[in-house]
Amino acid sequence: MTVNQILNAKGKNVYSVLSTTTVYEALKVMGEKNIGAILVIDNSDLKGILSERDYARKIVLKDKSSKETFVHEIMESNVFSVNLSNNIEDCMELMSTKRIRHLPVLEDGIVVGIISISDVVKAIIEIQKDTINHLNSYISQ
Repeated sequence: MTVNQILNAKGKNVYSVLSTTTVYEALKVMGEKNIGAILVIDNSDLKGILSERDYARKIVLKDKSSKETFVHEIMESNVFSVNLSNNIEDCMELMSTKRIRHLPVLEDGIVVGIISISDVVKAIIEIQKDTINHLNSYISQ
């Protein structure tokens, strides 16, 4: 299964904020959209990603104010990404080795989607269900 197939099933909605957005405003968007991370995009360029983990570790634990801190101050700027043709095994390996939960999907340098570890796990479960059904029907014949 490819990243493109995952995005076709889940949708290609991409939520983002500017790097000059306050952390508080970014968190509001994340809460409204029920997402655990948000992309930071300036002038169509992916600049970083901000996660709930970044907020917890870089704002809450350091006793900073989310209303006075800008996203670019705490975002992760070393962003790992995949493209539409990558398969779920590629994604799993990248997420595991880099210890990340979200992967932006880029095509020709433009963000076209984002997948989470949850999306990858759901895809694997679907593949396993299909395999089990196929084996069951083979055995039953």
